Amino acid sequence: MVTTQQVIIDREVPSKMRDGVTLYANIYRPSGDGIYPVVLTRLPYNKNLPDFSHRYIDPIRIALSGYVVIIQDVRGRFASEGEFAPFIQEFEDGYDTVEWAAKLPYSNGKVGMFGLSYYGFTQLYAALERPPSLKVLFPAMTGNVAERDMFSRNGVVELASAQTWMLDSISYDYLKRVGTENYEAAMKEIAYDLDHIEESHKAVPFNNWPPIQKHPELVPFFEKYFLSDFQKELQKETKKRLGTSNGVQIPAYHLAGWYDSHLAPTLKNFEDMQNPHHNQKLIVGPWSHGYVDSDIGERAFGSYASGHAIEGKDDITSLHIDWFNYWLKEEHTSIHESEDPVKLFVMGTNEWRSEKEWPLKRTEYTPLYTESDGLANTDNSAGRLTWTKPAQASEDQYVHDPENPVPSRGGGTLFYKGRNSGPRDQREIETRSDVAVYTTTPLSEPVEVTGWITMKLWASSDAVDTDFTAKLVDVLPDGTAYNLADGIVRAKYRQKGIESVPLAGEVVGYEIDLWATSNVFLPGHAIRLEIASSNFPRYEVNPNTGNTTKDTVEMVKANQVIHHGAQYPTHIVLPVIPK
Repeated sequence: MVTTQQVIIDREVPSKMRDGVTLYANIYRPSGDGIYPVVLTRLPYNKNLPDFSHRYIDPIRIALSGYVVIIQDVRGRFASEGEFAPFIQEFEDGYDTVEWAAKLPYSNGKVGMFGLSYYGFTQLYAALERPPSLKVLFPAMTGNVAERDMFSRNGVVELASAQTWMLDSISYDYLKRVGTENYEAAMKEIAYDLDHIEESHKAVPFNNWPPIQKHPELVPFFEKYFLSDFQKELQKETKKRLGTSNGVQIPAYHLAGWYDSHLAPTLKNFEDMQNPHHNQKLIVGPWSHGYVDSDIGERAFGSYASGHAIEGKDDITSLHIDWFNYWLKEEHTSIHESEDPVKLFVMGTNEWRSEKEWPLKRTEYTPLYTESDGLANTDNSAGRLTWTKPAQASEDQYVHDPENPVPSRGGGTLFYKGRNSGPRDQREIETRSDVAVYTTTPLSEPVEVTGWITMKLWASSDAVDTDFTAKLVDVLPDGTAYNLADGIVRAKYRQKGIESVPLAGEVVGYEIDLWATSNVFLPGHAIRLEIASSNFPRYEVNPNTGNTTKDTVEMVKANQVIHHGAQYPTHIVLPVIPK
C-alpha cells in the first residue's frame, strides 16, 4: 500500500546579503515540524524553469528523503535584486546564503550544495569562503577553481560557447532589468538570432558581433566579460582564497561526461581536492554538457549508460541522496575504505567500472607515431600510426585557409540547444585536403585507452602565428569514424600560455592536450589521429597574421608542414590500460 507523502513548497523566499541586497529562492521541504539538513543550489538561469533549476535531479524526491531543498536565483538574475557580476559575486553571496540557510527554523544547521555548470561554480566559490555550515558538495560538469580559462582553451577563444552563453543564457533577463525599450521586439530579435546563430558565428571581427550590437544595452556587459581580461580579476580573487592549498577540503562528489565541455576542469577538481581525508568521489558517464541520456551524438551506449538508470539500479537523484545521507546524516569523517571512489563508463565495451583512483595507477602511457607517404591529407591510407618510432623522415603538407576553416563535428561542444555535441562520424571531415589523417592497421586484440591524452606534434608554418588541432578517433570495421577526444594549440602560446616570438618557418615541437577519454578499441577497429589547423566555430579561427579575428578581418593562408621520423617524432601518447 502506498502511503501519501507531502512536500511543502515555499516560493520567493527572501534572504538578505551582507550589503543589504535581497536574493530570492524556492524551498522544498518535508511537511510537519521537523528539522532537516539543507541542500542548496544557486543559479543565474531562473529557479522557476525546471529545465534549468534542477534539470537532472528531482527536488521532490530529495525533500521526501528528509531534506530542505533550496533553489536560489543569484544576484542580479530574475527575482533576485542587485547587479549581475558573473562568477566573482558568488564568493561572498555563497557564504551568506549558506549561513542564512543553516539558520532557517526547519534547518538542523548542516548545508550541502549541488548543481551543474555555473551552479557548480557557485558551490566551489562558496566553499572557498569556508562557511562553517557547509559540509558537502556535489559539483557537476563545472569549471576548475584554480584555472584561468573560462571561455578559452590554451589561449584560443571557444567562440560558439561564449556567443551562445551570452545570447541564450544572459540576454533575456538582462535586457528586461536594464529597461530595454520595446522589450518584446528585442526578444523577437534575440530569438531570430538564436535560430540563425550558426551563420552569425562566422561574423568578424567578433568584438562587433552583430547579435550583440543590435542591443546597445548588452554591449557594456559583452565588452567587460568577453572582450576584456575579466578572467585575470577572477583569478586574482580565487588565488586569494586558495592560499597555499587547493582551498576546498570538504567532501565532494564530482560528476563528469566524456563529451562534456567541462570534462578536464571537473576531472582536475577531483584530482586537486583529493587529500588524506579520503572524502572525494567521481563518476564519469558517456555524457555531454547537461545531457545524461544513453544516446549521445550519433552513438547509443545502452540503457544502463543513462544517468536515469546507471547500471540499471541508480539514477543521479539517488546518487545525490546517498551522498548527502552519508555526510549530512550519518556523521562520517571519510568514505569507507572498502568503497571505490571512482566510477567510469568504458565506451566500446559499454560498461561501468569502479576504480580506486583517477588517473589509474596501472596506466601504461604508450606512444603511437605518425608516418606517411606525404599524402596523409589527400589519401587516408597514406597516413599511418605505428607503435614503433619510424626511422625515415617524411612530411605532409596542407594549406590552412581561415576563410574556409574545418567545421566542428561533435566533441565536448557547448552549442545552442546542445547541437553538434558528442560522438559523430568524422568521415566527411577527413576527406578535406586540410585535414591530415593517420590510422593504425585493424587491431587483432582490444586496446583500452582510459585517462589523459597528450600529443607531441612537430610542425612548421610560413605564418607568423597559426593553430594546430588534434583529434583521436575510433574507426569501426565498416569505416565509421567516431571522435573520442580533441585539443588545440596556438603557436604564440606554445610555451604553456606565455606569448612566444612569432614563427619563422622553423620546425617547432607543440604539445597538444586532448583532455581524456575511456574507450576500448575492439578487435577489427582501428585507432585514428586527425591533425588540422581549425575546428570552427567551436574555436575562433586563426587568421595566421599574428592578430585574431576578435578585432581584425584580415586573413591569410598558411602553408603547414607536419614532420615525422626519428628527428621529429610526431606522436600521440595514449593511456593504455593493460589487460
